[in-house]
Amino acid sequence: MIGPLVEPESVPEWLRPLVKVSAEVDSKTFTRFSPPENAYTRPAAVLILFGEREADGEPDILLQRRADTLGSHAGQVAFPGGGAEEGDGGPIGTALREAEEETGVVPSGVRPVAVLPELFVPVSGFAVTPVLAHWAEPSPVHAVDPGETASVARVAIADLVDPANRFTVQKKGAPWKGPAFEVGGLFVWGFTAGLLSVLLSLGGWERDWDSGDVRDLDEALAAYKARVVGGE
Repeated sequence: MIGPLVEPESVPEWLRPLVKVSAEVDSKTFTRFSPPENAYTRPAAVLILFGEREADGEPDILLQRRADTLGSHAGQVAFPGGGAEEGDGGPIGTALREAEEETGVVPSGVRPVAVLPELFVPVSGFAVTPVLAHWAEPSPVHAVDPGETASVARVAIADLVDPANRFTVQKKGAPWKGPAFEVGGLFVWGFTAGLLSVLLSLGGWERDWDSGDVRDLDEALAAYKARVVGGE
C-alpha cells in the first residue's frame, strides 16, 4: 500500500501535509532513477521517523552515521533501514526491525503513518521503500553495533531548513550533483539528502537557500572530517 496509513487529522498538525501528500506522489517526485528493464533489485526499507523535541516540542527526525570501517557507504549519514528479510511482512516490518537493530528504537512507540513509493538506488541495486512514522512514545537511541553505526542523532527540522546549513555537492568529473546538509555534526548527502530535501519541501518547511552554492564533494567531505569527525 502506498499513501496514508492513518487519517491525517490523527497526527500532529505539523506532520499532516506530508501524510496527505503521500497519496499524490510517485517515484519521480523523489528521483530520476528507475531500475533497468528486467533488472534484479533487492527490496529494502528505511524508517523516516519524526518526533518532537522534549525541550520545545519542535519537530525533529532520526538520522544515523554509518561506521567508517564498513565496506560500502562508510561514514555516510542515512535513515535507519536496510534490506528486507524473510518474516518482515513487508516494508513497514523491515523499517521497524532495522531501526531497532541499528538505533535501539522501541517499535511499540513508533506509529507508521504513510508509505512512500519504492525508490531505486543504482549504486546498490536496492529498491527502497520509505516509511514515514511518528514517534508517539520516544525511546532512548544509540549506536547499537559500533561496527555498523558510528552515531545516532535526532536532528531538528528547523536546523535542516536553515539556509546556512544547506548547499549543493558535485563529484569532480561526474555529471551528478545533489543537495547536501551539514547540521548537528553530520554531513548528509546522496540518497538521504535528496530524499530529505524533497520531504522538507512537501512538508511545507523549506526556506529559501542558495542552491547555487556548489561544492566539490570530495573537498567538502575532507573539510568536514578534519573539522568534525577528527575531533570525536
